[in-house]
Order: sequence, then structure tokens, then C-alpha cells
Amino acid sequence: MATLRAWARLNLSRLIYFLLGASNRIRLPTPSVLPIAGAVVGLYSGLAAGIFSNLIGVMSGITFSAAELAATLKPQRLRTLMESLSSARWHLEYALVGVPLAMGALLLARIIEPGGPRDEVKRRLRLLALLTLGGLSLYYPLVGLAAVNAVFGHAHNLPAALPHLPWWLVLLAPTLGGLAVGRLLRDRPETHGHGLPEVVRAVKSGANVVPADRGLLKLIASAITIGSGGSAGREGPIVYGGAAFASSVGRVLGFSRRELSILLACGAGAGISASFNAPIAGAVFAMEIILREFELRVFSPIILASVAGTLVSRGVLDEAPMLNRVNYELVSGAEVFAYAALGIGCGLLAFAFVKLLHGVEHFFHGGSKGRLSPWLGRKPLPVRAALGGLCTGVLVFLSPTVWGSGHDFINLAAAGQLPFIFLVTACVLKLVATSITIGSGGSGGTFFPAAVIGAMAGGAFGTLVHYFFPLATGPSGAYAIVGMGGAVAALTRGPLTGMMMLYELSGSHEIILPLMVTCTIASALCHYLIERTSAKVQSDEDLLTGTHVRALMTEVPAVPAGTPLRALTDQLLTSEAGTLPVLDSLGNLYGTVQVEQLREVWRDESMYSLLVASDLARKLPALAPDSDLAHALQVMDQEDVDALPVSPVLGLAPCGLITRAAVRRFLFAQHSREHAKGDYPITPSEAAH
Repeated sequence: MATLRAWARLNLSRLIYFLLGASNRIRLPTPSVLPIAGAVVGLYSGLAAGIFSNLIGVMSGITFSAAELAATLKPQRLRTLMESLSSARWHLEYALVGVPLAMGALLLARIIEPGGPRDEVKRRLRLLALLTLGGLSLYYPLVGLAAVNAVFGHAHNLPAALPHLPWWLVLLAPTLGGLAVGRLLRDRPETHGHGLPEVVRAVKSGANVVPADRGLLKLIASAITIGSGGSAGREGPIVYGGAAFASSVGRVLGFSRRELSILLACGAGAGISASFNAPIAGAVFAMEIILREFELRVFSPIILASVAGTLVSRGVLDEAPMLNRVNYELVSGAEVFAYAALGIGCGLLAFAFVKLLHGVEHFFHGGSKGRLSPWLGRKPLPVRAALGGLCTGVLVFLSPTVWGSGHDFINLAAAGQLPFIFLVTACVLKLVATSITIGSGGSGGTFFPAAVIGAMAGGAFGTLVHYFFPLATGPSGAYAIVGMGGAVAALTRGPLTGMMMLYELSGSHEIILPLMVTCTIASALCHYLIERTSAKVQSDEDLLTGTHVRALMTEVPAVPAGTPLRALTDQLLTSEAGTLPVLDSLGNLYGTVQVEQLREVWRDESMYSLLVASDLARKLPALAPDSDLAHALQVMDQEDVDALPVSPVLGLAPCGLITRAAVRRFLFAQHSREHAKGDYPITPSEAAH
């Protein structure tokens, strides 16, 4: 028996070693680990959505009536609570499947012999298994918390509960919420922002670092803002939190830069999937907005992450669709022109939203003329955020959609139950209130408020069109849903995301044609207006194509191909770039070796006497000193590396290295100079989120 176990362990180790070597040769490292990691990230993104929603529920419960907390201790309320717990979606099958899989991974990690690349496999298996068990241990308490929150029914029926609030509480709650958020974020300026732009920049720059502590802080601050009545969205903090968790997991697992980018997109897409109960839209969002690409290798981890996030959020929150089903049909071909006009309106609204948000932020930071703006700029963040909350509270008296995310009113607009004046007022005031809440220092996203604004605008437009052309147009509710998609597409510059999200939420295939028309026109118009009206500064693309590699390359010592592994290790660990060129016996470029490659062999002492530099060297294309930085980054992306050799005559001895970090520092320095000259314009990808 012992001989059989030893034979099985030896052959399993050889198989894993062979698969690792084969995957490295085709440059798809650890092909099975990334999708699994994506699913685990999706699991935690769904949990984050559940935690965030329940935090908002707790804050709303306290805001609407603190006495309800004590009332639950009464016998009749306890009976209601027990009924809620018994009807909760516990999904015990998750534990029946997840626990054996995690335990199997731990067992597999234990029987694999240590040494070489097998150590990395063992470490990753252990970590993913423990993360799975940790996620399951969080899921069931969270389901219980959701059941407790469900007892406070008024917190989930805003249109019915809001009119019963005393006037002083309508003013006081968002003011105190802004004060608390300002105090929480006062000493952490790096946590300011809407969530989505920071994730996009982290992926675009190649840094792929979103600190986990900032993600948790943003979730708490946004829950306070929204739960106390501030006008902000839920999706930004959840996307940021999912990306922060993905960044931490990916770096611990030792993923490459490319794999980290995909994993961050997994976290962001799963956050959208969990927030909207829309897994397809979340996957499209991750590829269109975060990665800006649709490659086959990114599909598996992103799809698994979206599915996992949606399943968990359905268990913790609700399996019911966010939008009620609306019967829709395209009455006539001429109605397409009405949806085209709606697309123009959504594009203009999104453009106004971007500009107003930027203007309010500028005003509260003391950048505007007059006396009030400089006075506000000198005040601490808690005071500014509290004043913004007070202004939001005043606007609630004019339109209840201003309170919180406002999503409760979307179904009323889709059903055609809101009058024209209410829709117009809600559209304008929601836009103003969200700009004030976030611009003054509150925390939250702008994605969902844009959807509410689009729904109100679409409903108002549909009411007018149907009034004048009742036989040629459909009901106003269809225009509300399409307007929601158009506003999202315009604000994010993601027409596919807007189309798929509303197509999935509405459950109607008839609405896809109007969505395609409206989302495409709205996105193109908003992008055109922002690019046209922004100050002309050099974009990243202009800077990269106009700068030669020679300007940023650094000279590094090359190592002979026969350098022993121990000496090579010492040189790599002391090298600032973490990459060294390797020369053959004739002094020509043989390849490069990176410090990351040592991870596969440094623990195996027997390898030190067997391997030399040429065994680890990877043959990479050398760049000419006159090549531009855009070409250098393109080659780095193709080869999935962070440094490339630079050679005056291709193939001969290199004269230096160009690194991705040097390019990032160069871009940061250029943009810092633009900021110092004056007001730096916002781009759609930054301001629209």
C-alpha cells in the first residue's frame, strides 16, 4: 500500500511539472488557476454586494425609525423575524459542493511533492481553498443578516416610507451622514473618487494595484452616504471593493501583470453582476469598460466571476429582477426616429452631468471665483460634506427621487405611473443632487444615478411622444427603460454595456432594437462633446508616440549565458529593473531573464548546480533606440513582460532596458506638469464614472 501511494504521488508530481512546463512554453502560465481565481473573486464580490446592501439597510432603518430596532424584541416582531429567517435563501448546496472541493484542493496540495514549480502550485491551491472556505463561512451569516433587515420593510419601500419622515429628519440625516463620511475620509484623501475611474486607471497604467483597505473604507463610507439619504450609486464602491480584493489575491498568488489585469476586471464585472442581478451585463462591462478588449482568454475567468457573484448576491439579497417586466413592441418603423432623438437627449444629459459634477467638485474645493468657493475650500472635508448633505436634504422636498440611489422610482416610471411634471423635476434634481453629494465629499458611484436620470428623462420624453403620436408610438414606460440604457451607455462610453444591461433586466427581446439605436447615439454624442469642449492637452497616446525609447532606457549590466544560477540570483535580486540581458558566447543578445522566473526554482537546492542563465533566458524582441514608447508598450503587452532590451543594431549586444515602470513615471510626471499649469480637463473615462 505504501509503495502504491509513493508511486501515485511521484507520477502526479511529474504530471503537474510537465503541465507547468508545457504552459510556460506556450506562454499561458497556470491556465487552470486564473479561471478558478476569477470564480473565487466573484464569490467575494457577491458577498461584498450583500454586505454593502445590508449596511445601507441598517443605515436606512436607523434613519427612518430607530424605534424599530427595539420593536423587533417584541413577541410579534420576533415571530416575524423567525418567519423571515425560515424563508431565507440558505442554499445549503453551496456548502455541499464548495467544502468538498476546497478540502480536495487542500489534500491535493498536501500530496504534491515539494520543490521547484510544484511549490507555487501547492501555495496557490492552499490559498484558493482557504478563500473558498472563508467565503462560505461569510455567506450564511450574511443571509441571516439579510433576513433580519427584511423585517424593516419600510427600508425597502422608499416611495411609501419617505413621506412619513419628519421634515427636520429629512434635513438632518443627510447632513449627519455627510459629516460622518467627511470625518471618516478626512485623513485618507486617496480614497476619494467614485470607484470606477480608479479601477480603470489601475488597469490602464499596468500597475493593477487597488489597496484592499481602501476598498473596505469606500464600502463603509458609501453605505453611510446612501443610507442617510445622500444621492449616490451603489455600483462604484462594489466595483472598487471587488477589484481591491482581486488585486490582493492576484499579487499573493504571484500572477503576472496581464493576469492581474484580467483578475481586476473579474472583480469589477462581478460587482456589477451582483449589484444589478445581471451576469451577462457584468461580463460585458468588465471587457468593454475595464479591459477595453474582447479576447478569448479573458472570457472564462470573467464569465465564472460574474456567475459566482450573481449566485451569491441572489442568495444574500433577492432573486427577483430589479425591473418589473414591461410589455413592449415596436409599433411602427418610424418610432426608431423617436428613439434616435431620445439618444441625443441622453447624450446631452450625460454631458451635462459630467460637466456639472466636475464644476461642483471644483466649487467645493475652492477653485471657483467669488467669495463662497474660496471660503468652502478652506473648510475641512467634514464641513463641506455636511453642507452638501444639507443641500441634498433641501432638494428632497422638491423630489423624493433625490433620496438615496432612487432606484425605487424606476419601476414606477417603467409602468407609466409617474406624471410628466414629476418625471421632468426628478430628472433635473437627481442630476443636481448627485453632483452636490459627490462633489462636496460624499462617497458613492454615479453609474446608478445616471440610470435613474435616464429613466426619468426617457419617461418624460415617451409621455410627450405618445401624447402627440398615440398611434405610431408605444407607451412611455418603454422609453423610460431605453432612456436608462442610453444614459448608462453615454456616461460610461460603453454602448454594449448599456444595451446588454437593460436587455437583461427588462427580459424583453423586443426592446433590443431601440436600445441599440439609443445607446449608440448617446454614447457617441457624449464622447464627442466632452472631447470637443475639454482643453487640448497631450493625451497618453500622443506622449507615447512622440517620445523615443532612448529617452527612458536605462543601462544595465549584461550576464554571460553560462552564469551559474546562484550568481544570477544575486545579480537579479540587486538589480533595480529586476531584468537582465543574457549574452551568448559571441557577445550577442541571447535573451533576457526576469526575477519572477526564480520563483520556479529558487527553493529547489538541487537546481543551483544544474542551471545557468541560458536555461532561464527568454528570447524577447529587442527594441531600437529610435522606437517610440507606444510600440514598446505594445510589444510588452504581446510578450506579457514588464521590460525589454534595447539594442542599437537588432540582435547585437544590448545598450539598455526599457521598463513599464519607467513609462508610467514619465506619464505621471507629464500630467503633473499639466496640473501645475492650470485646470486639468477631465476625460470621459474618468469623470463619467
